[in-house]
Amino acid sequence: MVNSDSKAEHVSDADAALLDAELFIKYKVPDKAIQCLRTALQRSPRSLPLRERLREICAAHKHPEDAARECLKLASLYIEREEFETAHDRLLEAKHLDPRINIAAGLEAIRRARRPDLKPAPVAEASSDRPYATLAGDLQVISAFDAIQVIENAKLTGTLILKGEAQTGRVVFNTGQIVDAECAGLKGESGFRQIVEITGGGFEFKISPQEFPVNITAASNTNLILDTLRQFDEDSQ
Repeated sequence: MVNSDSKAEHVSDADAALLDAELFIKYKVPDKAIQCLRTALQRSPRSLPLRERLREICAAHKHPEDAARECLKLASLYIEREEFETAHDRLLEAKHLDPRINIAAGLEAIRRARRPDLKPAPVAEASSDRPYATLAGDLQVISAFDAIQVIENAKLTGTLILKGEAQTGRVVFNTGQIVDAECAGLKGESGFRQIVEITGGGFEFKISPQEFPVNITAASNTNLILDTLRQFDEDSQ
């Protein structure tokens, strides 16, 4: 009975906060509306209506960084509910609102949810004569999505090489934008699909002084990744 009453109280608090926020918006004091919703979220942090309204108000009243952070939190909640399309939308919106924000954790969560069979593989021992790389790491520690984010933010031109237990792939960038990929004998978007399935091993990025031909023309790296992850569901169906 106590738990039921507590839940009802939280629902009531959330509804009251939403009504108060609408009044603050009506009287043109959005900052008070934002504070009202944040206070309510301290008691109901998993409330989708509260977070969605907070996201909307922050985005509409010139608080893009705050709105982007709410998008990430919402994406996490939607992934837990297996509402992947809405999670996709929130991750794209987060990147649009704040291009600097790191959405790699959300992308990785979607990949794990949609492809639980893709378990990290052991990392091969590093060779002492490895050629110089601008960026290198262990895919069990730093995901491919994190590496792509770093390359995008730094607007680098070059090749990201991923060496998994079963296969090796490469992703090509022009000033941070993915323009080609190759893996398992496939190129372009088909090759990138294979690369997304590499979850273990190592990676390294090598800078190129010249740009590469464009064989992938996605609107953004985020769009490309999310479209690729969406194909997992389509293929399983």
